[in-house]
Amino acid sequence: MPATTQGTPVSATGRQPTLQAATGRRALGGFFLSGVLFSFLGAVLPAWGYHLHSDHGTVGLYFLFLTFGIYVGAQACHWLVERTGLQALMTFGSGLACVGLLALAYLSGPQPPSMRMFALFFVGVAGSMVSSAVFHAITPLYEHDPAATVNLAGGLFGLGCLTTALVTAGAFDYYTVPSMLMLLAVIPFYFTLGFALGGPVAYTPIEFPSFKKALSDFKSPGAILFTLLLFFQFGNEWAIAGWLPLFLIQQLGMSPTSGILLLALYWLALLAGRIISQAMLPRVSHSRVLMGSVLAALFGCVLLSLTEKMGGAVAGIVLIGGGFASIYPLTVESIEHRFPYYHPGFFGGIFSLGLVGGLLTPALLGAVAQQWGVGKVMLLPALGSIMVCVLVLLIWLETRLTRAERE
Repeated sequence: MPATTQGTPVSATGRQPTLQAATGRRALGGFFLSGVLFSFLGAVLPAWGYHLHSDHGTVGLYFLFLTFGIYVGAQACHWLVERTGLQALMTFGSGLACVGLLALAYLSGPQPPSMRMFALFFVGVAGSMVSSAVFHAITPLYEHDPAATVNLAGGLFGLGCLTTALVTAGAFDYYTVPSMLMLLAVIPFYFTLGFALGGPVAYTPIEFPSFKKALSDFKSPGAILFTLLLFFQFGNEWAIAGWLPLFLIQQLGMSPTSGILLLALYWLALLAGRIISQAMLPRVSHSRVLMGSVLAALFGCVLLSLTEKMGGAVAGIVLIGGGFASIYPLTVESIEHRFPYYHPGFFGGIFSLGLVGGLLTPALLGAVAQQWGVGKVMLLPALGSIMVCVLVLLIWLETRLTRAERE
């Protein structure tokens, strides 16, 4: 899961690390596991029966505990990585994820929802530890080509999300809920063995700036605008990922299997969008691709929130997924020279506020759905997409003004 840090990787000798391609390739697979762990909740909610009643407040608490786990796991990774090394950290995170999914399989019966919340917390911790450790491992790749590395990582992450939705949809009518979760637990178990038995993973120490330097970000309009963009963009993405099946089932009357399959379509559109945008970038203006993506996502959110037909839902989902795909990587590329310490793999500083805030959006939607009904949950991503459009324009304007002042 992308996060942020205030710090520029340096080697022990003070020099920038060389490109460690073998380590990076081996570690990149961890993004697939992160996708599975961060996306499974949206797919499994119908299996827990939440499409049959309106206890949306509990659903919001599920996402809240998962988000708390993500934040705690990222902070734990900061503290543990120099003490245990990346290989041990990724192995432990994968094993903890396997245990967490097995615990949820056991708790899928008549146990109180509060027990599931604690299990979800540990799944969030595990997923965040794996994701943060993997980003540590691919730091040289990110420094070499930020946009391509983020796109590749995002593609593998999206493939993990797609796999979760397809496995859940395929098993929904044939397996019990505990069986489905045990099937998903096989994935982190496989990665636990792979990380444990694989070779050591190189780690580049991180040199963090002073607290005073971190506070100085609040004086930068560009940093504040980018933080707000992270907040709304991640909020939009995870609002769709978390609530789409329940929205389609309760609002449009779809079957649970169809609702989860359309969630898989959303992840497929995100994945295809990343591949297509990466192929287009050498030939098309990046600013045009970015603005086109923002407008496509906005139109898709409006269409999905207003539609009453399957065709409208499919079209809206494709536009949203394809539009969301390139917004974050292209924005990172546009600000990398302004904020050289920014790195998508770590929490820290002002940018983490946007990421954590965005991840809290699915939890906030629980209160919205509880108060006004599940039909209103897709209006929030539509409003968020409008804000993303405005913020992209403001970031461009601020960048041009800053460049003009320097000249």
